[in-house]
Amino acid sequence: MNCKMYLVTALAAATLACALTPVAAAAAEAYPCPTLRLVSPYPPGGTTDILARIVSPGLSKRLGVTVIVDNKGGASSNIGTEFVSRAKPDGCTALLGNNTGIVINRNLYKLKLDPTQALAPVREVASVPLVLYVNASLPVKTVGQLVDMTKAAPGKYSYASGGSGSPQHLAGEMLKLERQLDMVHVPYRGQGPALSDVIAGQVPIAFETTTAIAPHIKSGKLRVLATTGAKRSKTLPDVPTLQESGFPGFVIENWYGLFVPAETPAPLIQRLNAELNAVLTEPDIASKLSDLGSGDVHGTPAQFRAFITKEMPYWESLVKRSGATVD
Repeated sequence: MNCKMYLVTALAAATLACALTPVAAAAAEAYPCPTLRLVSPYPPGGTTDILARIVSPGLSKRLGVTVIVDNKGGASSNIGTEFVSRAKPDGCTALLGNNTGIVINRNLYKLKLDPTQALAPVREVASVPLVLYVNASLPVKTVGQLVDMTKAAPGKYSYASGGSGSPQHLAGEMLKLERQLDMVHVPYRGQGPALSDVIAGQVPIAFETTTAIAPHIKSGKLRVLATTGAKRSKTLPDVPTLQESGFPGFVIENWYGLFVPAETPAPLIQRLNAELNAVLTEPDIASKLSDLGSGDVHGTPAQFRAFITKEMPYWESLVKRSGATVD
């Protein structure tokens, strides 16, 4: 080999080595926990639990660790939210939380910890409107018919929610306030149990996301009357919004995101953010979220934190306007 050819070969080898070094280093950088506990602060069956199980396999694969979904329901998500808030900030425990536990409950409960201070946002996962639905045996097909029916029998009808202070609860209280309806609120330990009892006919009316009720709409057990989005849902294009049904300004969305204890080191938060970004952009995951009616969400920790700060006064005002209390 002449000197010129040797030099070219050596430079090429050096260039290849430099290009591969960061990749090799990244691949060798193991996540600090053999197991990541992903806490869903509700029982199985609700939207939060469904989303946790959608993202956990991808996170497990990308982090190279086992991701366990741990359902810690109760107290309108306060139990699971506080559990993660008090966990060791080592990246081994995370919360799939929502607006109920993060920004709403602080206006209804005497919390031991303020979730907006005790938790660090990693990334928003989904944001979906609610749907107003009834057991299919109820003889109503529109919101107007539902209003007329409940007005004709004050105190006879009840509506279910996954817990006091949930967006589903607040939506029900706003509906009552707007039309001076006398309906009884029946709180459950999560949206899953609430949904089960509406299907069974124990409680005839509820609000929920399309995520959890879509299979039951197809089965004919439930009937959707309206959605709470600013515009019609892509997954339910024939269902009017509450605004279209005579309730101007009635727009409520339920958002969900990943959180870790507040003192978790920034590099771990960035690592989780990067891996979750990758998971959420995988075609099958993106398709599932789209099918659930999720709109645009905030992709960086800073964007998510700014969004939460903006949401706090909105939900505080909605709690006061609705007159909602802890049942």
